[in-house]
Amino acid sequence: MDVNKNSYTFSFAAIMVVIVAALLSIAAIGLKPFQSKNVLLEKKQNILSSVGININRGDADVQYPLYVKQELVLNANGEIVDGIAFDVDLQKELKKDKHLQLLPLFISEVDEKKQYIIPLRGKGLWGPIWGFIALEDDLNKVFGAVFDHKGETPGLGAEINRPFFEDPFTGKTIFEDGELISIKVIKGGAPKGDMHGVDGISGGTITSDGVSDMLYERLTMYLPYFSKVKSEMQKDLNISKSDTLLTFNDTIIQ
Repeated sequence: MDVNKNSYTFSFAAIMVVIVAALLSIAAIGLKPFQSKNVLLEKKQNILSSVGININRGDADVQYPLYVKQELVLNANGEIVDGIAFDVDLQKELKKDKHLQLLPLFISEVDEKKQYIIPLRGKGLWGPIWGFIALEDDLNKVFGAVFDHKGETPGLGAEINRPFFEDPFTGKTIFEDGELISIKVIKGGAPKGDMHGVDGISGGTITSDGVSDMLYERLTMYLPYFSKVKSEMQKDLNISKSDTLLTFNDTIIQ
């Protein structure tokens, strides 16, 4: 074979392309289960992080069931429906009409107190942003929050996954006089004592606005469920007061 001919060069290149493509395909197929597993572990890690349980990704499988006690799938009316909350893909759900979306919800217990963990997804400057926000059992005060991104600008919008941005959300409230206010990321800094605002990221205005929009849009979707839970809480409180009054009256009579 004349190795100086163009036909030899083209044939050799074609064979190498086929071999390399085959090797890459085999590697991708072989690594896919490990990649999928890592994605699931990272999701569990982030859910736990939103309630202050910071662990290595490798420990997520063991620690997750110790704190997350319930996984619910809700419809737009706040009703529990069939499904696996962990498998709900928000990227796909957000493409649906609002009344058709499935809403995943995770309920955890830390220090014998309940938290409601809501998955988030929105738009940043260069791509999607996402995260989890955990509410205390009053469904108003924020217990914790975590955020992440795909391609925000390093040193600017990419800072949303840093503790200095996430930590100030803790202790903020999302309602005022029964109305959803949510939490806004404020350019130039939130006023002192503002229970609905956190400091924005210098130079990351669009990403900061994306976080604000994401929080309000997602929390709005859960309002019907919040109303149902609060109604049940009020019923339980009234029953408890009634039982206490009956016990008090029985004691007086005796």
